[in-house]
Amino acid sequence: MYKVILLNSSPRKQSNTKDVLNVCAKAIESQGIEVEIIDLKGKDIKSCIACNKCVEKGNCVLNDGLPEIIDKIRNSQGFIPAAPVYFGTARADIMAALQRIGKVSRATNKFLSWMVGGPIAVARRGGQTLTLQEMSMFFNINEMIIVGSNYWNMVFGGLEGTAIEDSEGIDNIELFGKNVAKLINLINK
Repeated sequence: MYKVILLNSSPRKQSNTKDVLNVCAKAIESQGIEVEIIDLKGKDIKSCIACNKCVEKGNCVLNDGLPEIIDKIRNSQGFIPAAPVYFGTARADIMAALQRIGKVSRATNKFLSWMVGGPIAVARRGGQTLTLQEMSMFFNINEMIIVGSNYWNMVFGGLEGTAIEDSEGIDNIELFGKNVAKLINLINK
């Protein structure tokens, strides 16, 4: 069975970002694809130190939980990172994670190449487009396929639990999830 990894970078226990990923996961699963949501919450994700040990070891040597996440991504057909917007951009931990995931892929067998997915941004008021652009760079440089929807993958939500009330944003995320699954099924026939 095909699988998509969804990476939640919200530090909150009950987060809007996790609520949005749950909606996306259900849409993907409705197309017959397995989903795993992984939380960065509680992990101290470090920035890449450019040691290049991933070239010889096959994975990142920084022991902060990301190497295990990289192994799960390596064995999947899709990847969707999601970030709450903090001060107009993506949280630092998701960007550090994406940079290290990309570094390991490029240093080994380019496991991200032709993987299907795209980023999701969640914010109270603004910064989603910059966050999406920032995270999209990861997809482009790693030869990945960014799937579209009928609008950008952004949802508005302030207080915890309010993102689900953004019906247009939620509809867009559902369509995005279904499109990710459909493309994975087509590519891997």
